[in-house]
Amino acid sequence: MNTPQDSSLGREVAYPSQYDPALLFPIPRRAAREEIGVDEANLPFVGHDRWQAYELSWLDRRGKPRVAVATISVPCTSPNLIESKSFKLYLNSLNSTRFDDDEQARQRIAGDLSACAGAVVNVVFGVPLLVEAAEGESLDGLDVAIERYGPPAPEYLSANAGQVVTETLSSALLKSNCPVTGQPDWASVSVRYRGPRIDREGLLRYLVSYREHAEFHEQCVERIFNELTLRCQPEWLEVEARYTRRGGLDINPWRASAGIEAPARTVRDLRQ
Repeated sequence: MNTPQDSSLGREVAYPSQYDPALLFPIPRRAAREEIGVDEANLPFVGHDRWQAYELSWLDRRGKPRVAVATISVPCTSPNLIESKSFKLYLNSLNSTRFDDDEQARQRIAGDLSACAGAVVNVVFGVPLLVEAAEGESLDGLDVAIERYGPPAPEYLSANAGQVVTETLSSALLKSNCPVTGQPDWASVSVRYRGPRIDREGLLRYLVSYREHAEFHEQCVERIFNELTLRCQPEWLEVEARYTRRGGLDINPWRASAGIEAPARTVRDLRQ
């Protein structure tokens, strides 16, 4: 089984000069899901991991560089997530590779990523739409005292069964750390749901309790979704985190209750 410790994370590696799909490093999702009580064979959510690649280039058939921005969607049903440093190295390995046209490059990238993830990965060229304001109501102005920064504290979560609401809550204060290098990962997170009214101060304290927690982006979002489901019992739930860019890549894991459609637009927020 591939683990983060087996990857190129935290190690000095040579900058790739030739195309090499073997640089991509898959990490099975199963172990992290088992840790939070999620059955791999019966997922309680639908979703995807949407990557946005801003530093993407290759050569045309005459050797002239081409550049692009790509949105890459990995389904959450894939057996593997794609480790981010290996993803960056792989994209860099395309810099000196010739393709007959842009579509051939897109298909090659999609095929290599699909092989790594173990499921069909969608790749689309184009710059995502910029949105200047978070959807819903921000929690960040709440006047709360916070003393706990890890591990995640689901006991902060509660909901008022006497008030059933449909709302979207957001925060730009989510931070977690890479489980191998310890580097910080910064994100904005949105929680959209219908059900008993979630206690806002408790939700903010819970999100801040990830501040010193070490876990991959995708796993953090699945943990948030699972703990909100267990503690607050929403009728339906949608959680998305938009992480800031590192090495030309940002990731936006999205998880939702069955039957919820994926966001119609591909967007990025101001910090991305």
